[in-house]
Amino acid sequence: MRSLNNRMKLSKNDKQYYYNLKKGYEGEVLFDSYLDNLQCDCLILNDLLFKINKNTFQIDSLILMSEMIYLFEVKNFEGDYIYKLESNQIIPKSREIEIQNPLIQLQRTESLLRQLLQSLGIKIPINSSVVFVNPTFTLYQAPINKPFILPTQIIRYIKQIETKPTRITNNQKFLADKLISLHRNESDYSQIPTYGYNELEKGITCEKCYSFLVYIEGHRCICKECGNIESAALSIIRSVKEFKLLFPERKITTNEIFEWCKVIGSKKRILRVLESNFKLVGKNRGAYFE
Repeated sequence: MRSLNNRMKLSKNDKQYYYNLKKGYEGEVLFDSYLDNLQCDCLILNDLLFKINKNTFQIDSLILMSEMIYLFEVKNFEGDYIYKLESNQIIPKSREIEIQNPLIQLQRTESLLRQLLQSLGIKIPINSSVVFVNPTFTLYQAPINKPFILPTQIIRYIKQIETKPTRITNNQKFLADKLISLHRNESDYSQIPTYGYNELEKGITCEKCYSFLVYIEGHRCICKECGNIESAALSIIRSVKEFKLLFPERKITTNEIFEWCKVIGSKKRILRVLESNFKLVGKNRGAYFE
């Protein structure tokens, strides 16, 4: 979605979908950085996608301990929100627009996770929480009896987990391996818009700011927008990977990558990079790289 947003004009809905994905991913990465400091014997699994009884569900973060599973639904909301006690709604303070209560999503995820564990013959308590990870987030009238972890509470909550006596056994390792094996790479509800090769802007983008304002100077690729410098070879490799991501059905050839990169003036340079970093398949005109 980031590549498509950079290389074509997305619709308003697709742009909002991309923005939501990006915000959610940044929030999960931020929460992962907190969990990296967890000082106890446990296993941490992130960004899992499962299907049980025809229901697909995603888990942002799991902590496996000997006597408990901690389940986290991570939200990266910004700004001021109000919790409406009478209706269990969460409303942005600046406008009366209801957003989906993350507790509903958490309850569904916990229920489906429990069903998944039961199918594996595993009985273990699940402790579930919604983590509001963005430091600018405030939730007015937040009920204290709801499993909310606010930004100022995250570090204290993690320290509380560290005080729990735990020792990872083969049972937890088996469960972790089993969950990873059941992870699905593709969601049934993926909303990638349709696109074609000719619709997308060609060229090498900056690895930092994603600008197309890059030029080649010797063995370097330089961005006019932010000044980032990257070796031309790495820029070509990165562009090949993006080409492969967007068009897995197209063959990686010197001519294709020459057209895709656009700013590389020499096909010989592209061929050298492809020969050094990818496997050649076939011979003569039908040869390609993978």
